[in-house]
Amino acid sequence: MSSESSTPSPLSAKVVLLFAVACGLAVGNVYYAQPLLDAMAQAFDLAPATVGIVITLTQVGYGLGLLLLVPLGDLLNRRRLIVSQTLLSVLTLLTVALAPNSAWLLLGMACTGLLAVVTQVLVAYAAHLTPVAQRGRVVGMVTSGIVVGILLARTVAGTMADLAGWRSVYLLSAGLTLLVALALWKVLPTAEQPPAVQRYGQLLGSLLLLFKEEKILRDRAVLAMLIFAAGTVLWTPLVLPLSAPPLSLSHTEIGLFGLAGAAGALGAARAGHLADRGLAQWTSGLALTLMLLSWLPLAFTQSSLWALLVGVITFDLGLQAVHVTSQSLIYSVRPQAQSRLAAGYMLFYSAGSAGGSIAATATYAWAGWTGVCLLGAAINGVALAYWLWSLNPGKHPVTAHCASSARP
Repeated sequence: MSSESSTPSPLSAKVVLLFAVACGLAVGNVYYAQPLLDAMAQAFDLAPATVGIVITLTQVGYGLGLLLLVPLGDLLNRRRLIVSQTLLSVLTLLTVALAPNSAWLLLGMACTGLLAVVTQVLVAYAAHLTPVAQRGRVVGMVTSGIVVGILLARTVAGTMADLAGWRSVYLLSAGLTLLVALALWKVLPTAEQPPAVQRYGQLLGSLLLLFKEEKILRDRAVLAMLIFAAGTVLWTPLVLPLSAPPLSLSHTEIGLFGLAGAAGALGAARAGHLADRGLAQWTSGLALTLMLLSWLPLAFTQSSLWALLVGVITFDLGLQAVHVTSQSLIYSVRPQAQSRLAAGYMLFYSAGSAGGSIAATATYAWAGWTGVCLLGAAINGVALAYWLWSLNPGKHPVTAHCASSARP
């Protein structure tokens, strides 16, 4: 019998906070390198055009982890899986911190990205341990930890690098990750997961079957691809107009605008509450509309930093609200497939992020910041249209949930 049918007890606030901290620290490991590329290039005598492979390999590792590691949460004991991945992350972080040459650095970064997907295992496990009536709130709070982790990663990395060199960033993260691993081992439930009916190969193959059978997964995966494509369209080229005349902001000043995205953490938590009240679709529509409207003030970035601030806050509130409501909906579909659902959903997120980044840089070179804003608005317009189209009364998410909950 699954824990869903026995109605799990609510998680305490301290345990939810631990999940959020663990997620924020894990996802931060993916983003530390962004402000450190110059220092890494100097340390290993890498050309500026070549050092970008550090980020590329980290993202490739993350994508492979989504496909190969996250589904294991439906096959193995999640407590052991989470703690094992976290402990292995300590080793990869030490590999980066102590790397004697660029080959070891790149290997460490790729493995760091691979293991950072423990974030998605944690989110799925938090959803699994939470009663349905409170799932949206808990997923929202844990996702808030991810948002804060991403935002603080760049700031912490820059500060630590200035104080003690870029290697200190990974040494600090390794120490904190070890402490989190010990806390997770102590706090997470010791009961074994119900064994999955598939073997590992069948487990991976069942991802396609989930997409075929679950409309809510298909719909929310497409929305994830579109909204995160729009997100990278905003953030990837933003440094270019801000650093160019007439604004000519420093990198430190530009980084402060990233902190405006902290509003996304608020949006994530609130969206979870609304999803628990049965307002997930209404919340999604409002959030997608906010994202679309945010491109109007964003278009005035080069003439008004206040317009940029309003646009960034509005955009990130909408993005995180859609993200949390999507996770709340898909994790309610099949209790025994939550890790595979997370993997499938996040693969579309990764594809959207990669595609948006490529499109944004090409568009900026061709049509400047105005072109970027038009591209972002177009993507958000498609997302809003797709959401409206997905509201087919004959295939309502509640219906899909009721039908699929009876299946293993």
